[in-house]
Amino acid sequence: MTSSDLPEALAQIREDFLGLEQHERLLLLLEFAGELPELPERYSEHPDLLERVVECQSPVFLFVEVDANRIVHLHLTAPKEAPTTRGFASILAQGLAGLTVEEVLAVPDDFPSTIGLTDAVSPLRIRGMTGMLARIKRQVHEKTAA
Repeated sequence: MTSSDLPEALAQIREDFLGLEQHERLLLLLEFAGELPELPERYSEHPDLLERVVECQSPVFLFVEVDANRIVHLHLTAPKEAPTTRGFASILAQGLAGLTVEEVLAVPDDFPSTIGLTDAVSPLRIRGMTGMLARIKRQVHEKTAA
């Protein structure tokens, strides 16, 4: 995969990670963890609308909205006590923000394994991020299939 295969924001995130030494990549992941946007009030008051990402060891929940212009809006939540998982959620939230349905669906399924963290975090954590991406894409597809 090359960065040109990715939407601009995800390509930049990938380049940022790959430009660092292994230990610095973990620090960047922790920075992302601190940047995960809070849920909008309409979802924090209705957690039943959110889907649990069972591939994640930590309780991660997400909800996807697609507006009239086919722009995808993501809402993810992950506990502050799980900074790795929270960092992965934040990468997806920031990297997919404002993309069209087509751009989100075109993101390669193996994106999580291409950002240089496979030697720094457990395969189970990479699987969690892969699960987040798969569920995001499935929700996008379901919301636009009608």
